[in-house]
Amino acid sequence: MKKFEVERIPFYLHWEEKSAFKETYAGAHDRIVVEGQYLKPKDAPSKTVLVFMHPTGTMNLLPMPNALAAAGIHVLTCGSRYPHNDSALIMEKVLLDLGAYIRYAKEKLGFEKVILAGWSGGGSLSAFYQSQAEKPSITETPAGDPVDVAGATLIPADAVMFLAAHVSLALTLTEWLDPSIRNELDPEDRDRELDLYDPENPNQPPYAPEFLDRFRAAQIARSEKIDNWVKEKLDHLRKTGRENEEYAFTVHGTMADPRWLDLTIDPNDRKGPNWCFMGDPKIVNMSPAGLARYSSLRAWLSQWSYAESRANGPKCAGDISKPVLVIENSADDGCTPSHAARLFKGVKHDDKEFHRIEGATHYYIGQPDKAAEAVGVIGNWLRQKGLLEQ
Repeated sequence: MKKFEVERIPFYLHWEEKSAFKETYAGAHDRIVVEGQYLKPKDAPSKTVLVFMHPTGTMNLLPMPNALAAAGIHVLTCGSRYPHNDSALIMEKVLLDLGAYIRYAKEKLGFEKVILAGWSGGGSLSAFYQSQAEKPSITETPAGDPVDVAGATLIPADAVMFLAAHVSLALTLTEWLDPSIRNELDPEDRDRELDLYDPENPNQPPYAPEFLDRFRAAQIARSEKIDNWVKEKLDHLRKTGRENEEYAFTVHGTMADPRWLDLTIDPNDRKGPNWCFMGDPKIVNMSPAGLARYSSLRAWLSQWSYAESRANGPKCAGDISKPVLVIENSADDGCTPSHAARLFKGVKHDDKEFHRIEGATHYYIGQPDKAAEAVGVIGNWLRQKGLLEQ
């Protein structure tokens, strides 16, 4: 495969957007600024660009977008208005940010085809965006705050790719949530029979189906318990004339998925047991860097709530009418096989393809051959669909 020298071009977009209160630190009121990078292969003109976006992460240094650019495929890596801090993140507003990038790609950069490259947490974001671009409906957040997604005239992408993607932030968090925690204010108060990391727990791997059923139900119940508390808190703020105020809180125990301890559950070639994409799951479970560790009331409902978040990848995938590619990595230690399967099943039309990269991990770190294989699959699919115009 020919390798191209890649020019890395930073850029930013900005626009006016009225808000009842400021959600991000510093900067001008009622002005949104987002930053991205254009990975432009030299001497490889193209009418097609892939857009990578994660709700809070930036992807400009990750192996996959860089490998694609080195193969001659133009790439935009896009940051949201909430870079590296999801404590106040509203998924519906991230859709507006992604919409600004797609409009910029088409109207300013002149690309004729824009492909959503939904990697990891960008997968459900891409599905959510395409769903609302094709069938706009949202006028408020799950907390009831106005957000005019329906009137934003989002430009639909020309195709959607799910690359080592999980089903959604909310569904993934719920499947990782530690149901042994009985008191949100005292994470040491635990139900020992649900504590995966308690050596005295009588339930040990390989886990019995009955235990897994009880465990999964308790995870959903904990999520709903937090929902109820959040709604009560928001209602109290509104009733006391403080409707624009917020409340920040900590969610303890967010890496307690039996899959990380029992490799017979949702099996693949992942490392383990006692391993996840961030290391030892017992440590990650209570680590400051854990998923959803810090949140606000509105962000919880929009981003993390099992019952309230709308960014449900498989459900949103059902609204996509454009071609879809799903790539699963067989040694993925973050997104296990059921994630790719649910996304693929969620797409209701037949213009969809599924591929598995054997031995590839979540990030492809130290696996340039696996990344190259995935790039080959993507390039071939784009060409077969008439989407890679150069």
